[in-house]
Amino acid sequence: MEQNTSQTFFDKIWDSHVIRHIEDDVYLLHVDRHMVHECTSGAAFAALKRSDRRVHSADLTYSVVDHILSTAPGRTGETFPGGREFVSLLRKNCAEHDLELIDFDDPRQGIVHVIAPELGIALPGTTLVCGDSHTSTCGGMGCWAWGIGTSEVAHVLATQSILQRRPKRMRVNFHGKAGEGVYAKDMILHLIGQVGVAAGQGHTVEYAGSAIRGLGIEGRLTICNMSIEFGAKAGFVAPDDVTFEYLAGKPYAPQGQLWDQAVSHWRTLCSDADAAFDREVDIDCSTIRPQVTWGTSPEDVSSLDQPLPDPADIADPVRRRAIEEAFSYLGLEPGKPLAGLPVDVAFIGSCTNSRLSDLEAAARVVKGRRVAANVRGLVVPGSAEVRNAAQAMGLDKIFTDAGFEWREAGCSMCVAINDDFVDPGKRCISSSNRNFEGRQGPKSRTHLASPATVAATAVAGVITDECGLLS
Repeated sequence: MEQNTSQTFFDKIWDSHVIRHIEDDVYLLHVDRHMVHECTSGAAFAALKRSDRRVHSADLTYSVVDHILSTAPGRTGETFPGGREFVSLLRKNCAEHDLELIDFDDPRQGIVHVIAPELGIALPGTTLVCGDSHTSTCGGMGCWAWGIGTSEVAHVLATQSILQRRPKRMRVNFHGKAGEGVYAKDMILHLIGQVGVAAGQGHTVEYAGSAIRGLGIEGRLTICNMSIEFGAKAGFVAPDDVTFEYLAGKPYAPQGQLWDQAVSHWRTLCSDADAAFDREVDIDCSTIRPQVTWGTSPEDVSSLDQPLPDPADIADPVRRRAIEEAFSYLGLEPGKPLAGLPVDVAFIGSCTNSRLSDLEAAARVVKGRRVAANVRGLVVPGSAEVRNAAQAMGLDKIFTDAGFEWREAGCSMCVAINDDFVDPGKRCISSSNRNFEGRQGPKSRTHLASPATVAATAVAGVITDECGLLS
């Protein structure tokens, strides 16, 4: 019988990065790009020092401060007392190992998963790792990007390689065209709500279909960002002309003749027409409406006017108990929709939704309007480049005129390990990626949504979407 030699996009990247087959399904792979930030790198550098080793490939390692950094206007690396030691330690480690550091005042500074694409560090066909679960964001560039643990960070620093088990392959096909007020964030939230938070375990996920091809790079990055939220190891979109147009001229992208050679190779990286996947999922985008989470897991999501589930109707006792606990934590009642629920904070930012197109979408909603008196609104650009571009377009004035705080670039309220957090018991609608208990501060209550929905809610003072605000 003739063997099928067709390959998926992932197969092609995997095969080109294998250094050695170790045992069974375990392989040693080459790492093309290693992103490092102040939050998870300290212990890894300490491990290097204990073993008297140097960073193997300093030219393939890129460091940035973003997580425990204040986003207050005029901030420095020392503005947030809780982050000073982390920032200082990263500076020290980068100096000792001759690593490039993108510090708080560098015009390239920003959230690690935002700057990797915008600088051209994340390139099609490459492997990219970082000690951060949302490294999968960069898969929107057509690379295989995934988060690693601290011991793995140390291994990559020392060897520029990593041990991996070969994952299964999943493809999610987004068909059709999304309706008014529906963005990439709504698409990925809808998917997670449909398949659950464990559907991607053991898989890498290729996003495909007409709706994905219709997205710009920034929308693709949003989709890939939340791959981890349904258990996948990574998510990616095969590169195409949209990718190449975005990358052209980026500081770390190939230039001149090397660019032409790179694009020629990148065009070969799509999945073969008859390539086999271990699982396929199909989503009809015409059925998606603006999404908002109602629980403490990203799979707890619905459209705004959809009644919340009644735990009594859930047969699975584990799931039933989880919903009961989520309702208790968030102060919600079964059978009622989210629309009209008052909020205290509206946060636009994070590696999920802090790029220029995200800010543009939110600004269109708030222009000429005011944030409700009961709401604190924050807009935190994902990078200094995004911030400067937004200011050149006057978006900062639209936000500040509306009553939003306009902050410096950083992770901010997404992870709440800096000076941006939601007070206990307060309710936040957020463009970030996780709604776990305490994610945005102890006893904080989080509802995830697109930047446009967050903006509309900030103005209304209660949960609504842009269509609801304008109606």
